Amino acid sequence: TDLFNLKEKKIYVLGGSGLIGLKTCEMIYDLGALVINLDIEKIKKKKKYKSIYFDSTKISNSEKKLLGIFKKYGKPDVFINCNYPKTQDWKKNNFSKITAKSLEKNVSDQFNKNALLLRFVANYMKKNLIKGNIIQLSSIYGMVAQDKNIYEGTNMRENVSYAMIKGGILNLIRQMASYYGKFGIRINSVSPGGIEGKIAGKTEGQSKIFRNKYSKKTPLKRMGKPQDIAPLAVFLASDASSYITGQSILVDGGWSIV
Repeated sequence: TDLFNLKEKKIYVLGGSGLIGLKTCEMIYDLGALVINLDIEKIKKKKKYKSIYFDSTKISNSEKKLLGIFKKYGKPDVFINCNYPKTQDWKKNNFSKITAKSLEKNVSDQFNKNALLLRFVANYMKKNLIKGNIIQLSSIYGMVAQDKNIYEGTNMRENVSYAMIKGGILNLIRQMASYYGKFGIRINSVSPGGIEGKIAGKTEGQSKIFRNKYSKKTPLKRMGKPQDIAPLAVFLASDASSYITGQSILVDGGWSIV
C-alpha cells in the first residue's frame, strides 16, 4: 500500500478549479500530498490547499511565473494538467459555424501553449534531476469521433476544435514519454468519457435528452462523474504506476468499446 502513498509529494494542478481538476485536487490533498492549484478561476469554497492565479494563455509570462512558483513552493514531483482555456464562441466551433480565427485561437491556447508549458515542466524536471511525473487530461474524443446522433433533439453540437486538440494531445504524450523516459520522467494522459455537468462554453448543464442518449449507448448505462476520473490521476501520480508511461488511459464506462 505504500506505493499509493502521496505524502510529501509536491503536486501542482493546472486548471484545478474546474469540474475534474477540483475533485483531483481534493482527492490528492486528502491522501497527504502538498497540493498547489494553478487557475484563472477562484474556488468558491475555501480549501486548505494553496490556489494561485495562473493564466497559461500568456505563454511569454507563464513560464517565468511558473519558475517563480516552483522556487517558492518547491520543485514538482507531479504536474497534472486539467487546463481547458476556450474562446467565448466555443459553442460555435462546429462544422457549420466555426471560423478560422476561432479555430486558430482555441488550438493555440488549448494545445500549442499547453504543449510548450508541459515541455517547460519536463525540462525543469530534467535539469533538476527530478524523476517526475506529468499527467495530461485528454478525452475519448481524442480516440473516437463524436457521435452526432446523441446531439439530436438538444442544443448541443459536435465540436471540431475539441476533437482536433484532444487527438493531438495523445500523440504529444507519446512523443514526450519517448523523449523524457531516459531521464526517469513519466508522462501519461487520462481520457474521460462524457462527464455529467455544465456544458463547456455555456452556463447550463446537459439536457435530459442528451444524458439519456449518452447513457443508453454506454455499457454502464450512465455518464461519468468527476469522482470517477480523479482516482486514476491519483494512481498515475503514485509510485504504484512506476512502469506506466506514454499511455492514454480511458475512463469512459465502456463507451469506446461499442
